[in-house]
Amino acid sequence: MTVLFGSIWCVYVFLLFSMIPVIKPEWQGPLLYVSNAIQLVALPALMVGNAILARGSDQRAGEDHTALVEILSDVREEVARLRTMTAGIAQQETENSERPTDVVSIADEAVISVNEPGPSAAPGKPSGN
Repeated sequence: MTVLFGSIWCVYVFLLFSMIPVIKPEWQGPLLYVSNAIQLVALPALMVGNAILARGSDQRAGEDHTALVEILSDVREEVARLRTMTAGIAQQETENSERPTDVVSIADEAVISVNEPGPSAAPGKPSGN
């Protein structure tokens, strides 16, 4: 009944129902009685329907809240895990930015960095071209 009385078609029916006395004024008494009877039945039915719908809505809201709290705790765990993983990277970036970079350019194609360790050659084998 809540869905039926809450529809736009019910509004149209009651609008037409309320216009009947304009066309047939002698029907105003019986129509007033019928409209009062509809109100006496419809109002309590609507209140019960709203209470049932609100109860279902409250239950869904509780379930949604529980799921969102669980998702939030998972996200917090992931952020903490990422912070621990990136802490070493941030410290290394800071150390690298503070270290002076001495680069010696011998030619246009060869660049030697003094601070970075170069590739080591195997003992006994010469390295080079």
